[in-house]
Amino acid sequence: MTNDVKLAFDHPEVRAKATCGCGFNDRISLRDHITEVEIGAFQVERGTTQRLQFDVVVEVGAAVAPLDDDVDRILSYDTLAEAIAHELAAERLNLLETLADRVAARILHEPQAMRVFVRIQKLDRGPGALGVEIVRSRGRDMGDMTDEAPLHPVIAYMENAAIAGAALARWIDQLEKLDAPVILCVGLPDTTPPQTGHAPTQRRIDLLQIEQNAWMLASRDPRCVVVVSRTELDWAMKQGKLSVWAPSRIVLDAVDGPAAGADGLALAKWLGELLEADRLVVIGATGKGAFSPDAPKAFR
Repeated sequence: MTNDVKLAFDHPEVRAKATCGCGFNDRISLRDHITEVEIGAFQVERGTTQRLQFDVVVEVGAAVAPLDDDVDRILSYDTLAEAIAHELAAERLNLLETLADRVAARILHEPQAMRVFVRIQKLDRGPGALGVEIVRSRGRDMGDMTDEAPLHPVIAYMENAAIAGAALARWIDQLEKLDAPVILCVGLPDTTPPQTGHAPTQRRIDLLQIEQNAWMLASRDPRCVVVVSRTELDWAMKQGKLSVWAPSRIVLDAVDGPAAGADGLALAKWLGELLEADRLVVIGATGKGAFSPDAPKAFR
């Protein structure tokens, strides 16, 4: 076995020592950290948890002042475990590569961290451990993790009568005048969706039916743009765009998602809580949906 191959399959700490050459000799590590989580791109991996093993090595810069045995002057081991827990709780992920990259980026935002090695292995997917290993350096590999202030959007739930009604354009005119990003939510269409008698598949069918209704809304006014991911939602809010939420991806990938069988209005409320929305308004075919910019702030 060549040195390169041996190094590739050795512990990240060994690899860190062998490939350093940059003067950062101090390291801290978290080894054999095992947790259970739902992750994976295959359908068989949904609705069930599996064990992941994390091995993390962090190269740290030399202390600029005496440590004086003060824990606040070092990169704590807890920081590594907390980075893992934070990213696992943020959303359900399909790829270990994505998880490893996010864990590394979060660690590298600690001022002492210079370079990080992350290995993640699935322990329950085969006869051996399946995994990925990445190396990231401070600077170009840190990514954008600035904590921006939440935008507090307005969640507008549109009943089917409002979607089909002649007043739709006027409703959207009013929404566009609000001093906040607006996310439009819809429910099931008036037609009864196919019934499977099986809760997990029924949930997917119901979500797809809601998404079809979202596209129907978008077809009635060019200002309505359907968005499916959190990234798209965040971008649209920052740009002040009017969005129509297609819920399947965000709901199914949520770590703590809405209850199975939740209707469209319940999903809209859940999204509002997730995004720290300013308020929720319900728009019907008549004046029942009228609202004011001074309406109560339901989510704060």
